[in-house]
Amino acid sequence: METLDQGFLRVDQADQVTRTAFIRKTYEHVAGAVLAFIGVEALLLNIPGIEKMVVLMTSGYAWLIVLGLFMFATNYAEKLALSSHDKQQQYIGLGLYIVAEAVIFVPLMYIAMMYSSPSVINQAAVITLALFTGLSAVVLTTGKDFSFLRSAITIGSIIALGLIVAGILFGFNMGLWFSVGMVVLAAGSILYQTSNMVHKYSTDQHVAAALGLFASLMLLFWYIIQILMSRD
Repeated sequence: METLDQGFLRVDQADQVTRTAFIRKTYEHVAGAVLAFIGVEALLLNIPGIEKMVVLMTSGYAWLIVLGLFMFATNYAEKLALSSHDKQQQYIGLGLYIVAEAVIFVPLMYIAMMYSSPSVINQAAVITLALFTGLSAVVLTTGKDFSFLRSAITIGSIIALGLIVAGILFGFNMGLWFSVGMVVLAAGSILYQTSNMVHKYSTDQHVAAALGLFASLMLLFWYIIQILMSRD
């Protein structure tokens, strides 16, 4: 059997009981992260004068700064979660990422609630959960290793980021098809992260695995909201 640093066993090399326990704990943490996100998001959206914050975040080049800060927070959170077998560090990383996601979601959630159909967020949540469950089931039932998607996801993410930055700088809207493309990218990311959960992590890294899955879930949720809003 292959062991990782500090003697920890890789999940796919562990016995069935250990693998099952790891997967269960990972999805429990994903669910916990979602609930924490909902709580933090609710607090942020109920801050007095939140509409001014939304305008400030999305005015001019401010959104570029917000995206830059989000990327910095994301990289730091992932570093904390992935580079250490220390549970405390992993939880700090996951917590930081949840807060970062809640902050960057503020403008989208506010606009969806104020200027779109009240049911958009609930519809997006149901669709996101259904897709996430289905994609996860594909990996877990087939046992297929989707690590080959890494290059495509990396290239797609770079292209998407470039288009987003260009859209902000030159003032053009990405449109519906960009959102559809990002949903496809998010779906690939879910397959990849679910595969990583089984084939990459050691048996003590369920928090880090949960962070990767949560990140992909939130990316999917973001663009499904965008697609549903485009109908109004």
